[in-house]
Parts: sequence; structure tokens; C-alpha cells
Amino acid sequence: MRLLVAVFLAAMTVPRALFGTLPGGGSVEVLTLRNTNGIEVRAMTYGATIISVRVPDRSGRVDDVVLGFDNLDDYLTRARYFGTIVGRYGNRIGNGRFTLDGSTIQLTTNNGPNHLHGGAKGFDKVVWTAEPFERDGSAGVTFTYDSPDGEEGYPGTVHAAVSYSLTPRNELVLEYSATTDRATPINLTNHSYFNLAGRGHGDILQHQLTLHAARYTPTDAGQIPTGEIEPVAGTPFDFRTPAAIGARIDADHEQIRRGNGYDHNFVIDGYDPSTGPVLRPAARVVDPASGRTLEVTTTEPAVQFYAGNNLDAMRNGFGRRTGFCLETQHFPDSPNHPDFPSTILRPGGAYRSKTVYSFGISQ
Repeated sequence: MRLLVAVFLAAMTVPRALFGTLPGGGSVEVLTLRNTNGIEVRAMTYGATIISVRVPDRSGRVDDVVLGFDNLDDYLTRARYFGTIVGRYGNRIGNGRFTLDGSTIQLTTNNGPNHLHGGAKGFDKVVWTAEPFERDGSAGVTFTYDSPDGEEGYPGTVHAAVSYSLTPRNELVLEYSATTDRATPINLTNHSYFNLAGRGHGDILQHQLTLHAARYTPTDAGQIPTGEIEPVAGTPFDFRTPAAIGARIDADHEQIRRGNGYDHNFVIDGYDPSTGPVLRPAARVVDPASGRTLEVTTTEPAVQFYAGNNLDAMRNGFGRRTGFCLETQHFPDSPNHPDFPSTILRPGGAYRSKTVYSFGISQ
């Protein structure tokens, strides 16, 4: 009886509804998380995608602070990973190729010669199974997906899970896990674009950004890490103290030109794999106009800061630099760089990662 009551309460706390139907058949559901402070998060089963995050500003006005669409068709035809889970490997792998245990693995290439965000049909383009839950006063949903051996070229069958939970403290908690039956790289992240002024309320250039990162990984012309880890001091990449995103976004700097602005991997201060997964501060963003704040903590060693340089109002419905991403992750192209933190998951092991997005108000 207690189990039945718990399932009933979870279902009531996290309502689910039809969001759309795929062209080949199959339904896509949307699940809604709410807390008592007026925050609402909606996520759908296609791509385990965060559709919207509605948050009040300093005046109590509620706006959606992530870029997204109101119908499934736009996600199928216009979205650039808006709100999705990307994997098996978030970010780029050079030439879609790496060596694992003496064998050369060739992945699908979908970003020029490179592999990006899991390939042509990565985790962002499949339907996940959703199960709502209620835990410690938080409403949440766990999405699961079984990735078959050989999908997009990856070895091994992987069971992946990601849960979103909304706490009474205005935290959106993302918890990832995965297991495999063969050695394979895993690097999962969420690709939400944030605009703390609210979706459709202009660009993000005046947002004040702090990154707890004294180093970053520069890239070559194809945005593949060179293998170097360089200090941010004295460069446009120094966000150790708050600075407007737009202050140096078009600076005369080779790395800025290569990323068409900010699209770089920052090494979070204090990461130590020997201590196990420990939450550490990665970033803080403040929108001076609305007063909304976003703080990011994570167990990951890095965060990819992308300023929406390639968004296009004609193709995507959102203008250039109208949203920013803070993708907590391991380093790009890690399977080709032995000195980077390893992303290889092996049978009997377990991949686990946690990121917390905390929303607040700055007076």
C-alpha cells in the first residue's frame, strides 16, 4: 500500500502529458516539475530535453530563462541541441577517431571532419523512458536510454540515466549515471541555452559572468584542443572576477577568432580525481536588469562556455548571442589526449556525474 501511495504522489507531483508525435510514429511526453517558490521546469522524453525553466525576477515577474520551442516539430527541424542531453560524448572528438586498447575506433563525423555531441543521431535525437519521483521534498524525473553496441560507431552497449530534480531551495539538480559491457568513452552533459532576462528579451552580452577557472584548453582552427592547458590571466578568457560577457567577446585574439567568440573549455579550479566526485563552484551569472542569478556547481573537471555565437534568427528562431551555455563536462577530445582526465568507462565500473543549477535574485 505504501508503495502505491508513493507512486500516486509522485505522479501527482510530476504531471505528464503528450507533447507531440514523431514523424515515424511514437509519442513524446512532457513532464513538469514545480516548487512552492514559483519555479517550474518542463522536460520532454525526446532527447531528455529541458524545454523551459520559469523563474521569477526581483519584481516577481516570471519568465522562461532557457531557449526552447512550444512544439515538437521545431525541435526536430530547428533546434541546435536546445536543452538536450548530448552523448555518448559531449563536445568534439578530432576526426571522429581514437585508439582504445590497441584498436582504432571510427565514429560518425557530423562537424566537418570531427565528431560532435554524439554524432548524427546522438542521445539528443532519441526517445528516453521517463519515470517521475518525489524525494526529500523535491519533484523529479529520471530518464533512461539503452544505447546499442555500434551506435554512431561507439563500442559496447551502454545503459544511461539522467535525473532532473527541482528542490525547495530553487536548485535544478542534474545527476548522470551509466554502465557498459565494453570499454567506451562517456561524457554526458546538458546543452541548455540560458538567458536570465528571459527568452526573447534580447542578447546576453550584459550578463555578468564569473568562471572559477584559472586555465582553459586552447583549440586549433577546427576547435579541437591542442593538448595545451593555458592560463586565462591577461587574456579575454579571464572571468575569475565578474565581467560582462560582451566586454571582450570580439577581442583581437586568435582563440576568439577560432571560436567566433566564446566557445571554449575552462578547467574548473580544484579538480582532483583522487578525491572522487565532489561538487565545486564552476560559474556564477547575474543579469543586472532582472536581478536573476544562476550559480553552477559540478563534480566535472571542466565547463564549456558558449555564448551562442552561431545562433541564427532565420534558422533557429533566436538571434545571435541571445543565449549562453555552461556545459559541465570532461575535456573535449579526451580520448586522444592521455594527459587529460580520462573519459573511458569499463565493464564493472560506473559513470557518475552531478551538476546543480541554483537560481536566485540579486538586489
